[in-house]
Amino acid sequence: MKKYINIIVLLLTLTGYGQSAIEMKTPENANEKFAQFIAKKKFVAENYYNGVANEKMRSIFTEKINKVASDFQSVATSGNPTDKKYQEKIKIGLSRFADVYMKLDTEDRERVCSYFEELMDIVGLNSSNGQLNTFMYGFDPMEKAKEKN
Repeated sequence: MKKYINIIVLLLTLTGYGQSAIEMKTPENANEKFAQFIAKKKFVAENYYNGVANEKMRSIFTEKINKVASDFQSVATSGNPTDKKYQEKIKIGLSRFADVYMKLDTEDRERVCSYFEELMDIVGLNSSNGQLNTFMYGFDPMEKAKEKN
């Protein structure tokens, strides 16, 4: 029995190390980029994207994504930004779209994800750890690929 307890403790310890936060360095021009991001019109027609026609919904979507930008900015200026803190802000930000998810068509969901990617680029965050894929497709295709192997 003691052997099993030791194995469980070891596994829990290793899991804890695998989830440790990685400290990140905020780029010097991040505040300027956040301000530019918040100021720009969002969910409008550009390139192959038709935009959100309903002005009320466009305003709601814009407010939600701008809150994510503010959340990211608060982490960036906190003095101790970590990938884990940004991941949590992604989770919170995506959850803000839960009440309007059914009003987002595929192109709008793609646009939401692209805005998240812009914010991730501002701070140098390389991955959403599958959160954007789950938002977009309802599952993370990378996890499905791992399961097949």
